[in-house]
Amino acid sequence: MPANVVSACTSGHVIYDQPISLQESCTDFITDHLESLCEVQTNVDTNLSKLTFRQHEIFFHNNIGDAIFNKLSAKQKLDDKTLSLFDPRTVLLKHVHLQSDCVSTKGLRVLKSHKLIGVDAVGLQEISVNELIGCLGEWTLANLRSLNVSRTTFTNSAKFCVFVSLSRLKHLLCLNVSSTGFNRHGLEMIVEDLPNLQSLDISSTPVTEILALRKCKNRLKYLSMYNVRVANNSESAAVLGEMKALQHLDISDELSDTNSVSPFPHEKIKMDRLMRSKMLLPNIRSLDISAKLDVTEESLRIFVDNHENLSFLGLSLTSLCEMTIFCPQMSSTGPSDSEMESERDPLPVYSDIKISGEATDSQIKEALLRYVDRPSYIHKSLYNLFNLTKDSMEPHRDLLDLILPCMRKHASNLGLQMAATACIYNLTKGHLGQQIHPACLQQVVKLTLCAMEAFPTHKQLQKNGLLTMCSDRILQDVTFDKFCCIKLVLESLCRFDDPSMTRMSVAISSILAAKIPTNETAQIGANIKFMKKLLNLVRQKTATLQVDVIMKFTLSALWNLTDESASTSRVFIREGGLTLFIMTLKAFEYSDLATELKIQVETKCLGLLNNIAEVKQLKCEMMNDEFLAVLLKLVASDKIEVSYFASGIMVHLLIEEPLWKPLNTKRHLVDVAVTEAITKWEKPKSEMVAYRCVSERITPTMHILKL
Repeated sequence: MPANVVSACTSGHVIYDQPISLQESCTDFITDHLESLCEVQTNVDTNLSKLTFRQHEIFFHNNIGDAIFNKLSAKQKLDDKTLSLFDPRTVLLKHVHLQSDCVSTKGLRVLKSHKLIGVDAVGLQEISVNELIGCLGEWTLANLRSLNVSRTTFTNSAKFCVFVSLSRLKHLLCLNVSSTGFNRHGLEMIVEDLPNLQSLDISSTPVTEILALRKCKNRLKYLSMYNVRVANNSESAAVLGEMKALQHLDISDELSDTNSVSPFPHEKIKMDRLMRSKMLLPNIRSLDISAKLDVTEESLRIFVDNHENLSFLGLSLTSLCEMTIFCPQMSSTGPSDSEMESERDPLPVYSDIKISGEATDSQIKEALLRYVDRPSYIHKSLYNLFNLTKDSMEPHRDLLDLILPCMRKHASNLGLQMAATACIYNLTKGHLGQQIHPACLQQVVKLTLCAMEAFPTHKQLQKNGLLTMCSDRILQDVTFDKFCCIKLVLESLCRFDDPSMTRMSVAISSILAAKIPTNETAQIGANIKFMKKLLNLVRQKTATLQVDVIMKFTLSALWNLTDESASTSRVFIREGGLTLFIMTLKAFEYSDLATELKIQVETKCLGLLNNIAEVKQLKCEMMNDEFLAVLLKLVASDKIEVSYFASGIMVHLLIEEPLWKPLNTKRHLVDVAVTEAITKWEKPKSEMVAYRCVSERITPTMHILKL
């Protein structure tokens, strides 16, 4: 189904239906169920073991093979064992993405049997580039077209940077060595030894001299030099001026020198004067000068006028992106002096050129798409996006698809996560969430919880996460780790004394506690810190006789957490919960609150006390005359909700005949009172909780209840 096809849900809500493809769904299933789909086979001759599919006749062509390989890598499930699955007699590979340090050269030797044309090995620290190339077969070495080793080490065991293996890739077209130890010597070598090279990325490398690029000036079409510092500015600018074949040039910078990889005081390449030349880069289609503060508006306008085929300009982190020729909607209402000079020569508007920047939503989208690896760029873009999306009335799935990879890539960057979680809230709040597919929201939740877990002491980030999570759409319709979520929001509840955060924390906890298995509610409820905080909230509201959303959700959370959980019930008793609830019931009995509010407090308190009464070992804690007196009054309530819950507790206690002997309250009189109350009940107008744990005993009450 096309991405923007709208479908109606059975609930009446409209969502943008963007399901994942059948192929992606199948490869997801395979990579998540390898244990059930595969088996280990041992070669009797070599005694070597390998993983194989149980269905031996199965065969995957390279499209599916690449998808399975790359998904395993992305999910950090690729290791020597899973690599053995890729026997070319079963699975073909053509373009692989390696992003796991769980593999060794021994496991990677399986690649020798495959005919690869593309290899991405990003961020490997345990395997050097030379070792990686040594794991490729002869056919691959002779035919490899693309190699990306960004953030992967060139250093060998002797701590020397070795680039010689690159010389074996004679037919390589594209090489990415960004953020590595690649240097001037490596550059001089590859321009000589790789005669077919057309695309080169040396961003954030210690390359300080680019004179060697003259040797490939007539064939290099793509050159990226982001965050590169040079020893000789004028020479470097002159070299770039000779690159006649270039169609893409990225010479962008970082605003701060703290990200420079060079330990020496080298310079940023200055472009302003060069851009005024009409003959500069005649075939250029894409130019990125982001953070180039030396470029003036006049120089940029001259450059744009001289290059009709220009389709992209990178202007992030500069004021150039605000020029009226790129975003005329930002111009003032009246004409400027320069515009008034000549009505015959109106100011051109280059709306057909894509711009990365921070001035408009389209510029921000372009920046988020192109600069995933640049946290300072992303942070700035997200900051501006937050302001643009504050009052958004339409869903923007495209923006979420751009933000989420940035969050995933920079999980430890506080500033970026702050801005991202704020934007995510703007894009999913209220009715907007109803129109976003659950599969997308699932990723939103996962990364939001990761951010909350990574920065537990940062108040605003925690609040951003709570704002996003406190959504009916997310809490009711989206699949995610609810146990983890409850733990995180309760940790936030305990750490911060903020009314709005408290309200959201108890609301989320209350709803999710009813959706997780009993063993998980027991783990949450048995946490003394969590129990003390929840009980303290009830104590505060009881003292002021407040029945607000915090009180209601806190009581509901406690009710759900004690359900069928003896351990939680014990902690509740140990931390004074029973005494507090008796006090609460007595306090609200004589309050001037509306009847409906009183009923809500009483039913929630009694519902929880029913959970306590179901625990045989804890019934003795409830056997005191004060509690029984309060309970008897509630049994006689003319409100069936209250009488029903109170009678349920009494029935649990009536079963334990020996516990009544030391009390002043007479068991047979309580039995009669409960029976009389039950006979007065009318059929309830709505569903009510049914008791499951009361043993059949011969008393009038038991027969009436038929429990």
